[in-house]
Amino acid sequence: MRYMRRQRIEHTATTTTADAATVYALLREGATWPTWGPLDSFELEREGEGEPEGLGAVRIFRSGRVTGRDTVAELIPDRRFSYTHVSNLPIRDYRADVDLEPAEHGTRIRWVSTFDPKIPGTGPLLRRGLDGFVAKLVGGLAEHASRAGAREVSALT
Repeated sequence: MRYMRRQRIEHTATTTTADAATVYALLREGATWPTWGPLDSFELEREGEGEPEGLGAVRIFRSGRVTGRDTVAELIPDRRFSYTHVSNLPIRDYRADVDLEPAEHGTRIRWVSTFDPKIPGTGPLLRRGLDGFVAKLVGGLAEHASRAGAREVSALT
């Protein structure tokens, strides 16, 4: 059906100093997300396989009146962090893949989110609303990781 088309959001940013391991560590630790993203709080609802925030872990994030539950869906150390998301927004089958690749002096972060609208015809509106949120996540992550990477470099010199 034309009105139920899958929606896609993609944003990229590059750290100036942080390597992929630094960025990946920030993604893996949900408690850091409110520090660098547009989120108010984090709570671990259910531990994952083999470690608290491993595969299958359920992480709750709050931003204003929106509460979302993320389930850790894929972990490729220093390369990919993926999660699925359920919230009170009128969307379903949300998945985000955050891919990391080496870049000159840092790491390129590519954050791709896809979802289906629950209500026919609302996909473009929902995509526009979520687009700014995802952009803030990517930009905040790159900036925070760059500061962390700069601290590591200065500690070595």
